[in-house]
Amino acid sequence: MANHDRVTKAVIPAAGLGTRFLPATKAMPKEMLPVVDKPAIQYVVEEAVDAGLHDVLMITGRNKNALENHFDRNSELEETLIKKGDTDRLEKVNYSTALADMHYVRQGDPKGLGHAVLRAKMHVGREPFAVLLGDDIIDARDDLLKRMLKVQAERHATVVALLEVDPDSIHLYGAAAVEETDEDDVVRITGLVEKPNKEDAPSNYAIIGRYVLRPEVFDVLERTDPGRGGEIQLTDALQSMAEAPDWTGGVYGVVFRGRRYDTGDRLDYIKAIVRLASDREDLGPELRPWLREFASELDDEPTEFVAEMPADPTGPIQTLSARDH
Repeated sequence: MANHDRVTKAVIPAAGLGTRFLPATKAMPKEMLPVVDKPAIQYVVEEAVDAGLHDVLMITGRNKNALENHFDRNSELEETLIKKGDTDRLEKVNYSTALADMHYVRQGDPKGLGHAVLRAKMHVGREPFAVLLGDDIIDARDDLLKRMLKVQAERHATVVALLEVDPDSIHLYGAAAVEETDEDDVVRITGLVEKPNKEDAPSNYAIIGRYVLRPEVFDVLERTDPGRGGEIQLTDALQSMAEAPDWTGGVYGVVFRGRRYDTGDRLDYIKAIVRLASDREDLGPELRPWLREFASELDDEPTEFVAEMPADPTGPIQTLSARDH
């Protein structure tokens, strides 16, 4: 019988290779890429702690030692900052060290998100727990995880975060079939499909990287066959749990309408840095006017394109601006 007491543990899968960011991630974990002046993974840990989850298990892989080092002490750096009297930076360094009670386990073979979550079984035990994906940063001003924990406590069910996306983009996500409840931002999930084609998607409600799972998910994952991409998909396990509410409690979704930054995509990663830096008191006042000026310069620049190849292949290729036409 599962223990439905308050959630205290967070699991953060961080074993991915980050191939979309090569060569930057050749020797550095993608989770350590800086978003302004903090690595992306620290935002995620801070979110868990802010929601009251101080026991954090990180699922890592090879070449991920920098993650453990970041949340560990660095005596030489601390001593250097003390000698310099740089108390501001010393405080920032010590903050990440004391942020949470950090634990680590390696995934081993990269067999998918479901397999990574299953690696948390021994640490979590028979308690509900949260899963936060490192690619998704939720703005600290939006209490998504706190809301999900509240819904889980009230309904004793598994809860996932949902985001309405453009139907043309649903193939990038797991998609949910939903039914309304008596709460505006809560739906009951009746089915899930991993990265469906637009025509096959049950809705445009996409699963984003926040889950509060009942421990029955481990039982389901242990007998879940590899799915899309030959990997053990967490979405497939959630589908099984949605179909068996009598013993799993069912699956509900919290519809998120706040600010989310996808740091797993290069363009969205750049947008995240700009947006978060623009909102900061120490950077925003100087950055925002510069951005307006830069945007104005882009609007004033002529659009350049390469003209058709001349009949004489030895002739010059002429670069024209839109103003020349």
